Amino acid sequence: MAHRPGPSKGGLGGDDHDRTIRGMKWRSARAIPLVLGPLVGLLAVAEATLDAAFAQRPATIYGPGLLLGAGIVLATWFPLAGTLAAAACFPLGLLLGAPDIGGAGLIGLIGVVAWSAWRLPPRRAVLALVTAMLAGVLTSLLAGQTVWEAIFQPAILLPGWLLGRLSRTNGERAAELTRLAAALDAERERSEHAAIVSERTRIAREVHDAVAHSVSVMTLQLGGLRRQLTDPVHREVVLGLERLGRQSVEEMRGLVGILRDSGTAGPPAPEPSLTRAAELIADVSAAGLPVSLTIKGEMRAVPRLLDASAYRVLQEALTNVLRHSGQVSTKVEISYARERVSLSVVNAAGAGRSDKAPGHGLVGMRERVSLFRGTLRAGPEPDGGFAVRATFPTGVAA
Repeated sequence: MAHRPGPSKGGLGGDDHDRTIRGMKWRSARAIPLVLGPLVGLLAVAEATLDAAFAQRPATIYGPGLLLGAGIVLATWFPLAGTLAAAACFPLGLLLGAPDIGGAGLIGLIGVVAWSAWRLPPRRAVLALVTAMLAGVLTSLLAGQTVWEAIFQPAILLPGWLLGRLSRTNGERAAELTRLAAALDAERERSEHAAIVSERTRIAREVHDAVAHSVSVMTLQLGGLRRQLTDPVHREVVLGLERLGRQSVEEMRGLVGILRDSGTAGPPAPEPSLTRAAELIADVSAAGLPVSLTIKGEMRAVPRLLDASAYRVLQEALTNVLRHSGQVSTKVEISYARERVSLSVVNAAGAGRSDKAPGHGLVGMRERVSLFRGTLRAGPEPDGGFAVRATFPTGVAA
């Protein structure tokens, strides 16, 4: 039988099969007996009309043919009951005086036996086969046919039954392979996750033991230097550097906590946000950069990720001014509109561009802006200065 195995609907003679080949196309497979049943009925009518053995008494095949077709259709939902009903067509034909079993009946019984072998668990499938065999053998013997006819009935049913069992076994193996593949995928994901956790732990350890330690030591040394200074201006500059150092350590500790996925990283560092732009400007001014801040529009809440990204872009732009242009006059403008937030950092021309190698600052800024489908323009100004202008649409999720 050329069909694709699949599960039946709850409790209709194929529960065990449903569990082993779940997910197969039962709805399309059940069309097989629904089509085979009426087809066998038509074959029975054709046989009664065209076969001379039945032409004199067509009723002897009409009744059994109708019972056989109904049994095949019933087997769609109740395979064992449908097989028993279909096998009963042979004794019925004998009672009606049929000369023999008939070819249409034999074709139909082979089909329903194969269907039951596919749909039923092993014991019930064997019961369906034995019932069909006994019906054929007893009918042949009672009708006075030869021993060969009695042997021929079970011999021709067995290959159909084996074909059904083979289809079922293939379906079970396919389901088992699917289950094993899913288990392997899950195991691979667990291994990948374990590798990621291990790498994150290693990075967290390096950040904590190397970077955070070094910054902490520098901050302590700045504190010692500040206490030895007598000039108030110098003391204020060093105090700002101390504050930046402590803030950096707190941010790194928070990062370590995120990497380790642990709540033991200590108090969280302040969230990066444009609402802290004035603090950032004050820190940069304390470092010697003459910078002014202008805010246009009404400052309002924006999505947290966007707010953090905009703050980091502003922070990186000011760091680039200090790194490449030195202590030159710089203007920062933050503009709030209905559907976007824009910021610009424009510095005047310096005494000369720094000879420091370019880093990854602009690349990082472009990546942050692109997450929100914003725009970033960075380049020299006509007066020799440099400008960074970024726009973040507030209605786009990262």
